[in-house]
Amino acid sequence: MAEIWQLVDSSGIGGIEKHMVVLTQALRAQGYSARIVLLTPHEDNAWIAQIEAAGVPYTVLPGGMGGLMQALRTQRPALLHTHGYKAGILGRVSARLVGIPAVSTFHAGETGPFPVSLYQRLDGWSSFLCKRISVSKKIAGSLPFSSTVIDNFINLPESELTRPYARSVAFVGRLSHEKGPDLFCEFAATQNTPGVSWHLYGDGPMRPELEAKYGHIVGFHGMVSDLTPVWPQLGLLMISSRAEGLPLVALEAMAHGIPVLGARVGALPELIENGVNGWLFDAEDLQKAAAQFQQWAEAPEAELERLRQNSRRTIEERYSPEGKMPEILQVYEDAGFCLAAKAREVSLGISRQGSSHLPVQDQAPR
Repeated sequence: MAEIWQLVDSSGIGGIEKHMVVLTQALRAQGYSARIVLLTPHEDNAWIAQIEAAGVPYTVLPGGMGGLMQALRTQRPALLHTHGYKAGILGRVSARLVGIPAVSTFHAGETGPFPVSLYQRLDGWSSFLCKRISVSKKIAGSLPFSSTVIDNFINLPESELTRPYARSVAFVGRLSHEKGPDLFCEFAATQNTPGVSWHLYGDGPMRPELEAKYGHIVGFHGMVSDLTPVWPQLGLLMISSRAEGLPLVALEAMAHGIPVLGARVGALPELIENGVNGWLFDAEDLQKAAAQFQQWAEAPEAELERLRQNSRRTIEERYSPEGKMPEILQVYEDAGFCLAAKAREVSLGISRQGSSHLPVQDQAPR
């Protein structure tokens, strides 16, 4: 039986990429044949190693609409699910021309600078060609056509809640304006709490300026592709974004028992309950954030334990693949996918963890 393809144009690791791995794993666990398809080859893409480690089949296409059209015609997937504006625009048009049902998930809670903003607008208006999923109500409200709101979800890691309580605060994400790393650094510089350390994981255009100004206060760790060994070292995650959808990093932190101090943007108010599993502050209101931060900094161990347990329980009960897959499969069925046809694994002589047999050009920069 034909596969479900998860299509993206990716050159690195972010929330979309992590979501796609979990989604593809969840589909395969329920008996559907599914794979990740990268629209274009990119040099030194660290995500490939993570896909392989997760045991998820993947394909790297040669790039462009021509390569995608050829792959769709020859391989005939049962459904194309796109992620990101480039994969969305090219994928929906190609799927319609070939006669394959399509679904697009909209992840971005912010509008990028020109020309990205133009592509995002085209992405939204061309989505009439498919069924649509949004990861937050705000994103759904920004689209020109209706969409089904389905929260992001993650695999729950093994419980590690017996570790000591860390006195460290972290920002994890791209160092760009909409994510607010400047706000995090400014906040860290204004806090004078003994024993608390400040860490920033990620890279982006704002790093040189921020590191030069705040490097003596905040530890700049750069891009870390696998945060598994990092989570046990953190006590609090701060999300200082000016705009968001539903940041996967918040789900990951809480799954590891780490409460979140988050800006009231995107779907974070639906995830975080003040004083229960974290705290909320109005975007860019660092004075309010400071008052919330002190509740964590001054909390006794019994209170930290309550926050830890509540954080993990939130993910376990509301953001697991088991709870979200029926909603996604319903969108697939509405798009034209036959749920009754459980897809069997088709090896064609290819390893489950290897790339597909489709032709791949030499990798080139984006």
